[in-house]
Amino acid sequence: MNKFFGYIFSPLFYISFGLSLVIFHPIQWICYKFFGYKAHKASVDALNFFLTYSDLLLGSSITFVNDQNLPSDQPIIFVANHQSMYDIPGLIWFLRKYHVKFISKIELTKGIPSISFNLKYGGGANINRKDSKQAVSELIKLGRRMKEHNWSAMIFAEGTRAKDGQIKPFQVGGIATMLKIIPNALIVPVAIENSWKLVQYGAYPLSFGEKLKWTVLSPIDPANKNPEEIVLEVENAIRVKLNQVKPA
Repeated sequence: MNKFFGYIFSPLFYISFGLSLVIFHPIQWICYKFFGYKAHKASVDALNFFLTYSDLLLGSSITFVNDQNLPSDQPIIFVANHQSMYDIPGLIWFLRKYHVKFISKIELTKGIPSISFNLKYGGGANINRKDSKQAVSELIKLGRRMKEHNWSAMIFAEGTRAKDGQIKPFQVGGIATMLKIIPNALIVPVAIENSWKLVQYGAYPLSFGEKLKWTVLSPIDPANKNPEEIVLEVENAIRVKLNQVKPA
């Protein structure tokens, strides 16, 4: 039935999602060019509210759980599993008070209404995966901005989407680089559930009636731990939450 109703309701979702991107593109431009970062961020937050709740048109439930008392005066590196592109609007909207910046492929900075503009001017890192020197340079610049403004970053440590929802091994590189620049950053795991199911049949139809959930887990103090230990601790915390613990 998820697939059957998906054929009916996917067009409504795509209309809502697409219109949000088109409408907010000029709004972002005006906010950024004339009013600066704060106004631009407010427009991006509003955009991602509409993108996130477009999922309701697919009969999805949307749940965000954050029982953690996270600081607002310290940079945070959020580390999440990654299941689909629909992970991202919810992360931006629900974690908006932490000024979360993303590490994205540089190719995404062109051609996508609203999204490309935000990636280009929103303060994140846009990396060329074929140019390791450029990628490291972008991460360093992001780390400096985080340190200066107490911003946060979101890292999808698997390096790719888990299209079947099964967590892939987390990679150390990005987190290790960031911690060299901002060693006082707090590490916070985020577990994402069921967004992969939205696209289990491909781009059309999207699956109807899925239970989308984002859960902020207990923070990890990186003091006296090496990056490998930190990443393993993050991965295990998310695995436990998603009932995907590796067999001993």
